[in-house]
Amino acid sequence: MSFLTLKDRVAIVTGAAQGIGYATAKMMVENGMKVALVDMNAAKVEASAGELNDLGGAEAFPVACDVSGMEPVEKMVKAVADHFGQIDVVMNGAGILSAEEVWEIKRADWDKILGVNLSGAFFVAQTAIPWLKKSKHPRIINLASVAGRMGGVGNSMSYAASKGGMLAITRGMARHLGPFRITVNAVCPGPTRTPIMDAYTEEQFADLKSRNVLGRIGESADIAAGICYFASEEACYTTGATLDINGGFWMG
Repeated sequence: MSFLTLKDRVAIVTGAAQGIGYATAKMMVENGMKVALVDMNAAKVEASAGELNDLGGAEAFPVACDVSGMEPVEKMVKAVADHFGQIDVVMNGAGILSAEEVWEIKRADWDKILGVNLSGAFFVAQTAIPWLKKSKHPRIINLASVAGRMGGVGNSMSYAASKGGMLAITRGMARHLGPFRITVNAVCPGPTRTPIMDAYTEEQFADLKSRNVLGRIGESADIAAGICYFASEEACYTTGATLDINGGFWMG
């Protein structure tokens, strides 16, 4: 028995081909929510949706989209609405990472990361608002990061800026969309074992573990559980909130 009600609603999950986005889509599908898996990697998102459809739960619908572009976002939201007839939840999980030192960051790289991580999240949510207004239980969930809380972990200053901005737009959109019963919340993961961290060395992983109260790196399913709470019908009185899921990493 699930204690969260997700069934018979439709979610858009960006960055869903792998990592936290995929784990979130999987948890939603397993609990009866229809999910549009959105990712810029067309082949991978198609394969990931196929895996979820093989589970025999609710439908997973793949859509290839680069969320940093306005036209692709508009086409993606229309495709989801045309396919399912409704949109109830938007989970902004698409994100890219850099590791340049502050003095090495190029403007083009900065703009690319802000374009995907922050602008992409805002405009996906904005484009879906007309559909969310029609929903009985409308939700927007933004996948931020402990880096947005701390001003970065390691180098990744552009990543930290994008995630800090995501926390700001979460609270701002919560205020503006509250009259329409659309809740807007953020989840702040700590270091989590996903493909985005494939470049990390064992020494770097050991350092992250040593700074974590629970002594381990997070798993994608740990984060997905918090996201699914915010997506649930039961989360109707929670908005403008940030849920920290980091094993105590932020408090040190």
